[in-house]
Amino acid sequence: MNALLDDERSEALFASDVQRSQEPTPELIREAVTATVDRLGATGCAERVAQEFGEHPDCAINRMRWARNAIRRAFG
Repeated sequence: MNALLDDERSEALFASDVQRSQEPTPELIREAVTATVDRLGATGCAERVAQEFGEHPDCAINRMRWARNAIRRAFG
């Protein structure tokens, strides 16, 4: 169950406007996840991830790697 929740959080962070270059704090990451899920819903976040992987797979892979690591730190 925890892995599934981490996947959904990672998708939400990926779909958010937060950038790695901002060096976001765990608090900002948690806020971004909540706001993005509220705005797009879990399905909308997954759709945004799929769209980016389809259009920009080279960039999307790095963003998802960052998002997954950031989620582990923010929610760990």
